[in-house]
Amino acid sequence: MDMPVISECRVEACAYNTEHTCHARAITVGDTHHAECETFFQIEAKGGDLAATGRVGACKMADCHHNVRFECQAPGIVVGYAREDIDCLTYDPA
Repeated sequence: MDMPVISECRVEACAYNTEHTCHARAITVGDTHHAECETFFQIEAKGGDLAATGRVGACKMADCHHNVRFECQAPGIVVGYAREDIDCLTYDPA
């Protein structure tokens, strides 16, 4: 199974974000109640694999239309701000 790509990350402060591209190998979305990007962290240095675009490794949002057995089936997702939270903006509650 191919993991969905992170099409865009709008959270410039994230250590994995360079020019709106996530470079984490895989992120985790959600805490079962909120579609947050659990991989986000803020530090001055940038990290990740600059030759790769991040993907969704796991999604804990069982009520999302794109979620099948905690695996995201969306072709791609967007991560960004939902109010002050850093969320999967592609989250679509069933």
